[in-house]
Amino acid sequence: MSTRHLSTDSPWLLAMLATLVALGPLSVDMYLPAMPAMRVALNTDVGSIQLTLSAYLAGFAIFHLVCGPLADRYGRKPIITGGTLLFIVGCAGCSLASSIEELLAYRFLQGVGACVGPTLARTITRDLFGPRKAARALSLIAMLMALAPAVAPSLGSLLMLFFPWRSIFMFLGLYGVLILFVLHRYLGESLPVRQSLHPGTIARNYAALLGSGAFMAVVVSSSLVYAGMMVYLSSSGFVYIEMLQLPEKYFGPIFLTTVAGYIAGSALSARLAIRLDSPRVLLIGTVVVAMASVCIAAAGTVFDTSVAALAIPMMLYTAGMGLTLPHAMSLALQPYPHMAGTASALLGFIQMGVSAAAAGLVSVFLHDSPQPMLAGILLLGMAGLALGLLANRLARRQHSNTLY
Repeated sequence: MSTRHLSTDSPWLLAMLATLVALGPLSVDMYLPAMPAMRVALNTDVGSIQLTLSAYLAGFAIFHLVCGPLADRYGRKPIITGGTLLFIVGCAGCSLASSIEELLAYRFLQGVGACVGPTLARTITRDLFGPRKAARALSLIAMLMALAPAVAPSLGSLLMLFFPWRSIFMFLGLYGVLILFVLHRYLGESLPVRQSLHPGTIARNYAALLGSGAFMAVVVSSSLVYAGMMVYLSSSGFVYIEMLQLPEKYFGPIFLTTVAGYIAGSALSARLAIRLDSPRVLLIGTVVVAMASVCIAAAGTVFDTSVAALAIPMMLYTAGMGLTLPHAMSLALQPYPHMAGTASALLGFIQMGVSAAAAGLVSVFLHDSPQPMLAGILLLGMAGLALGLLANRLARRQHSNTLY
């Protein structure tokens, strides 16, 4: 079969990269409406089912530390191919799991394989578009990628109307097969310079990133913002369906409000990339997130908790996240073209590690009230703003030194 590699002038390149990034949200969002049914089928409790998300995020986080250096040494395509194969195996295992322990193990493996898609899609974007155009390209990719969480819960609910919950993981495995075909056919190798896999070199690269105040402030700020969304995702199925008595068929449409917010934020992010520098857009995004987190907390304290009282401020939260994440990624990768894979991997490791810890902690306390979810989102949103202020100051200094 002949190959036809897409150039940066082709709009299909961004669409293809979006399909890679979508591997992450599809694996998270599609099985959310199935969580109550999975709890019954596997004879377990709410906390254990919520840990399936934490297990996925933990695998997603840990493999970042490996896939980044490997991609900087052997290229982007081979590592994406290997990771996607692991993802397919994990999906097959999840679809056949007969106990919560098996499901947790295969969700971990699924996360290990899925991490290569979003991580190396960011890296490829940095390779191909350079420091000036990367923020806008990442914002456009985020808009396209948002189609995945837009349809994922509804598709998951639809599958469950006709098939058992295991069909969701079968569908995800088929999506992985489609990714392999598209990559082989249309994606060229973008690695600019091969890096050494010597442990000393890898350690020095990670030490340089961890020792950079600008890098760490941007990464931790965006990770806290992302973790707030993960807390919401891991809890929303139980909060809406079991605590607020929302019919399962309406879960997907309600979830679309958060997707609409993210699309709007990403679209605005792309427009602002032309007029404002990334540190400023990052700060605007964290302010919006903090405001939304206060509204979410008020929904369960000052007012009676209801579906609308949660869904509307979460739409504002995800709009702020759509502003924050693309510019945070761009700022984090800009100074490191020679090790963009490693920088992207460390960003993903911290982002997913914080999300797994936050979602796991909330799951311990979430039983018959949404209050733990609301408190977690508030704390993460306010902490994201505090780090966003520091990130703005440090990133603006570095940004002006490197680009202007």
